[in-house]
Amino acid sequence: MNILLLGSGGRESAFAWKISQSSQCSQLFIAPGNGGTNAYGKNVNINPNNFEAVKALVLKENISLVVVGPEEPLVNGIHDFFIADEELAGIPVIGPKKEGAILEGSKDFSKQFMARHGIPTAASRSFTKETLEEGLVYLQSHALPVVLKADGLAAGKGVLILDNTAEAQEELKLMLSGKFGDAGTTVVIEEFLSGIELSVFVLTDGDNYVILPEAKDYKRIGQGDTGLNTGGMGSVSPVPFASKAFLAEIERDIIIPTINGLKKDQIDYTGFIFFGLIKVNEKPLVIEYNCRMGDPETESVIPRIENDLVDLFIAASKKKLKDYKLNISDKNAATVMIVAGGYPGEYEKGKTITGIENVRQSLVFHAGTALEGGVIKTNGGRVLAVSSLQDSQFEALQSATADAARIYFDGKYFREDIGFDLIS
Repeated sequence: MNILLLGSGGRESAFAWKISQSSQCSQLFIAPGNGGTNAYGKNVNINPNNFEAVKALVLKENISLVVVGPEEPLVNGIHDFFIADEELAGIPVIGPKKEGAILEGSKDFSKQFMARHGIPTAASRSFTKETLEEGLVYLQSHALPVVLKADGLAAGKGVLILDNTAEAQEELKLMLSGKFGDAGTTVVIEEFLSGIELSVFVLTDGDNYVILPEAKDYKRIGQGDTGLNTGGMGSVSPVPFASKAFLAEIERDIIIPTINGLKKDQIDYTGFIFFGLIKVNEKPLVIEYNCRMGDPETESVIPRIENDLVDLFIAASKKKLKDYKLNISDKNAATVMIVAGGYPGEYEKGKTITGIENVRQSLVFHAGTALEGGVIKTNGGRVLAVSSLQDSQFEALQSATADAARIYFDGKYFREDIGFDLIS
């Protein structure tokens, strides 16, 4: 079958690498893809949010399955667009409809959903421009630090952690005045949770689900988890502190109530659910939901899945996940993200990348790259994800870090300490 993968990041590179290995994949199209994804299929320069252009491609190339990588097309309703179109309605889409994608698209909705279905999360209240004064009074007596979250998608920039009441009040005013555009028309004020974070992923067909390998990502730009937040500087899977008992607790108290909650709310959901979790006093709580796989976690998770990924997607699209057996490698995966100089602030593009061919024990998943006249160049803040699968976590981290050092471009930077905090 011909398959279309939407997206252009490291997550999509990992998907493309895995999908292209399937005996069921005749041809893979990636839209728009990046400088490395054409090794696994054909890049097509289409914006995933241009649904009419996606439709034209699907019909022209006789596409039988669509896999949506990023959240924006899902929140914008690409799955609904397919269902409503006579020519597209029979083509399976891996990714929820708009009513399910709102789990990520609206933090206020997700908090209400969790409260309604008894899913453990931080205490919170939501405020709008009309209730600004109430919000300012609420902050006056709120414990510090306090978390302010823009309700909608804000490209990963809509969450602020503040340890000063006056500053928090000022930020609330700015957010509700348009600091994050439409994403901030509602602001969620949330208690700050102190603990260690991890990411858990499921693929659901709306009735049943399979649990994918868990992962931990590293958000801060600097060594020792210091400096500004980024889209993610690396990840590891499995997560040493997530014991079998702890993962079973996550399934019982969070995953099952979420799947059942979607059914109770009559939200038909086919696709990934990303549970952003935090372990507080040995208990798991939900920080956030995403309606897609994480990045850079995907680059550590996908190499550990031994099944044919297309088989898995077909089972999900046909609501046949009930008896699906997911085979997970016992090996450890580690991903080191190489970023452009200046990231996550202003950074330059168009730098020539060399040395990828020197990588010895890792996979290189392209993220922010472009192919210009046969030359790979930087085209984003997060440029390459170097992932290694080894017998031990130490070996995986060592290999990924050593291989990241073998790649060069002007201004290149990567963290050399990803995952080493978890090695006892």
